[in-house]
Amino acid sequence: MRKHLTTILKVGITLVGLGLVLTRFDIRTIADLLQEVIVGWLLVGLLLVIFSFVLRAYRWYLLIHGLHTKVTFRRLVELYFVGGFFNTFLPSGIGGDVVRILEIAQEIPADIATGTVIIDRLTGLMMLFALALFALPFRPENFPNFLLWPIVLTSIAGLVAGIVILEGSTLRRLINWLPSRVADSSGGFILKVAQGVEACGPRAILGALGVSILFNLMQTAWWTTTGWALGLEIPYFYTLLVVPILSLAMLIPSIGGLGVREFLAPILFAGAGVTPEESIALSLLVFGLERITGLLGGPLYLFTTLRDRGKSSEELQTP
Repeated sequence: MRKHLTTILKVGITLVGLGLVLTRFDIRTIADLLQEVIVGWLLVGLLLVIFSFVLRAYRWYLLIHGLHTKVTFRRLVELYFVGGFFNTFLPSGIGGDVVRILEIAQEIPADIATGTVIIDRLTGLMMLFALALFALPFRPENFPNFLLWPIVLTSIAGLVAGIVILEGSTLRRLINWLPSRVADSSGGFILKVAQGVEACGPRAILGALGVSILFNLMQTAWWTTTGWALGLEIPYFYTLLVVPILSLAMLIPSIGGLGVREFLAPILFAGAGVTPEESIALSLLVFGLERITGLLGGPLYLFTTLRDRGKSSEELQTP
């Protein structure tokens, strides 16, 4: 029931966000903008999104490599695309992570597998928070003040929580201070993360943080090139200020940020001289590119499943 309520909440917020946007602005103008895109720049944006899966798989590889296992980089790239496929079809950003855990747990211990996926996600979020804090001092004059402190407080809290989780010992002491029922329910999560941190080592985690910075810069690049596909000349640095905030908005329960990002985009891109309809078209186009990339994982999942079954059959037939 709780899962159903969460799904209903996400769908509801998405529909409310889209409803507010589409009733306030000219839908026909948005549709016209989407029909007049420059295909070449759109393909560049699509390629950047695709390559970002490879980059994030490398981040995960650094963590897995710290375990001194035989898991190949190619295998992790496959699983990242497969995870993207499940995220595309499930109204949750966690579905793909669960699939990655289940698949990689066939090759490394399940608790360690869970820890590496959590750390992979966590390092990405931490660098997103850091980039948002870095960008805020350079915000345009007409930046909405009501967003300032929520972003600052959320980013600082996220960074502190990430550091405490990765450090491990402080979090264990905090858990011991909690009521026994709460401590028991969260202990399994803490144990998995702690095992992952200790197994991967600080060098691998620092490497993952560095890759996360590159990923966030690449994410800004595909927003910029998608803007060019719409004929929008938004400077890269201005987009660098806006994209972390739009990405943080995805933490609000919704379907891939749909509805939430479209609600915020007109406010955030106004400082670059972009009309509300243009900013909404940009946000929808980026959402479409990210969903299309997720679809690539479907055929790949089918191929890898058949391949692995074939290998299992050959191993059984080998005397």
